Amino acid sequence: MSAPLVLAVVGHTNAGKTSLLRTLTRRVDFGEVSDRPGTTRHSEAIALRADGQVLARFIDTPGLEDSVALLEFLQRQPGQTRLARVRAFLAGPEAQACFEQEAKVLRALVDGADCALLVIDAREPVLPKYRAEIEILSWCGRPVMPLLNFLREAGGHAQHWHAALQECGLHARAEFDVVAPLDGSEQQLYTDLATLLPAQRAQLHALAQALARGARERERAALRTLADTLVDVAAMRRSVSAADFADAAERAAVVRRFQDEVRAHARRAVAALLALHAFRPGDAELAELPELSGRWEDDLFNPVLLRQAGSQLGLGAAIGAGLGMAADLALAGLSLGAATTLGATLGGAASGGWKPVWRKLENRWQGVQEMSVEDPVLLLLARQLLRLARALAQRGHGAVQVLQLADEDAGEPLSGARELLRLLAPARAHARWERGAGAGGAQGEQREHTVRAVAQWLQRQQGPDAPLVPAPP
Repeated sequence: MSAPLVLAVVGHTNAGKTSLLRTLTRRVDFGEVSDRPGTTRHSEAIALRADGQVLARFIDTPGLEDSVALLEFLQRQPGQTRLARVRAFLAGPEAQACFEQEAKVLRALVDGADCALLVIDAREPVLPKYRAEIEILSWCGRPVMPLLNFLREAGGHAQHWHAALQECGLHARAEFDVVAPLDGSEQQLYTDLATLLPAQRAQLHALAQALARGARERERAALRTLADTLVDVAAMRRSVSAADFADAAERAAVVRRFQDEVRAHARRAVAALLALHAFRPGDAELAELPELSGRWEDDLFNPVLLRQAGSQLGLGAAIGAGLGMAADLALAGLSLGAATTLGATLGGAASGGWKPVWRKLENRWQGVQEMSVEDPVLLLLARQLLRLARALAQRGHGAVQVLQLADEDAGEPLSGARELLRLLAPARAHARWERGAGAGGAQGEQREHTVRAVAQWLQRQQGPDAPLVPAPP
């Protein structure tokens, strides 16, 4: 096995070096990210692991604070080559005194790094101190890959930097926004590095492949998390006695508890997505769900329940229509929702039994109400969780602000919303599918089938060939 690549991350103070390493290694706890100048004061190494192996080691270095003065000092050092002058400086007293920070950077590069990643804040104009930094790094005898950061900020100087880098002989460059990297830019970075490190081309190719596999695994896990949560919420069903339903204060308390339980499912999904992308708890927030009035209908006409009844009896549409009439008469005008479609639904019955339907009839005769989540809430939750998954996949680990997703387009429907509700219909008929409710056996297999179908629907929201998280427009 080849030794891991060693990459020194260098650049001016507050260019985003530590933020870059947090993003590349998915270590949100690495180092300290701050707007204060000179936050990193020492060189620190961090390993990039994939498939159980260390594929690269990064060295986070302090900022180059006085490059103009250092370049003048290096030019006065003894030595036949520029590298010899750098070594003479590192062996002298100034490397422990006035140029201590700069010496840490050069020592990390000279003593074993395969390459330097020069992080450039593209918001800054091309000043003499930055040109001096580039020249100093070129004296160290290692390839230098400029990496333009903060490209999405308004009023940047990216084009000026492109010209300046070419003037300095650095024609290869990469672009990587550490706060919101573009989809695929991480793998592209290692592909670009292969142009500077041909001897390590195979290692860099293996690293890019490992990262691509990891991204696909996170996409699949995110889809599974979203689908599981939607099935949980669709399966939620709470019974309310006639007395509690008749008492306005108690009915309001029941609704509040129900709302809190829905929100708890949403919060668990957020926490799972944050953990999946190696963010800390509290790094993202969903917009508040709208007031959840609940579905006070007993959901008697859930198509799955009706199919269960017709299948076990082995009877067809005529018996289905008869039951619909009997139900209407027995329940004496109470709100039943889809009563007019009862016969047609039963006529297409495919599986199940009488017991769930009879239990609902019995509950209604006794005045018991059953509350479940309204369809619009399911659709809103699906859309919010999809947006969060996209945002987290595009978010760098150097971001210091909490990610907040305001629901400014609440009225815009999801594409294929009716299909999602159809896929979630089985969960409406199986309250035990809500995790923690004791589902198991054949019902567990049925739940798994539904979760997979919902996950496939979520994937289709991005198009047949698109990843879960496409690049922003």
